[in-house]
Amino acid sequence: MRSDLHEHSPRSVDSKDFVIGVLSTTAAILLVGILIINTRPEQAWADGMTTSGGQYVLTVGGVGSPDEEHLYVLDARAERLVAYRFNGNRQQIEIAQGIELKDLRRAARKPTTQPRGKRPASRGRRP
Repeated sequence: MRSDLHEHSPRSVDSKDFVIGVLSTTAAILLVGILIINTRPEQAWADGMTTSGGQYVLTVGGVGSPDEEHLYVLDARAERLVAYRFNGNRQQIEIAQGIELKDLRRAARKPTTQPRGKRPASRGRRP
């Protein structure tokens, strides 16, 4: 037999195997932890972000529901505001509402008081 095989005691080989086993187990646990952390999807928070280009202004806003966000697109030339809704449950973008700004401006100009000059008809006699 070779003499180099007899130089190592069985105890030193066992302690080396134990250390290698502990280090391998620790590395496997750390690898699983890193994979779990890096593969979880994270939510994107974009509330209050605004940008513009040409005649368009875009802004993002959240609503009460955690799975729903709105994108507001203002077309300055057409005077139209459109709200798009992202529904996280269905993974879809939908039109939530469109508003004609011309109509809002017209409605704001309409008088809300009674015209002057003519009194409303009274129902009874005055004493």
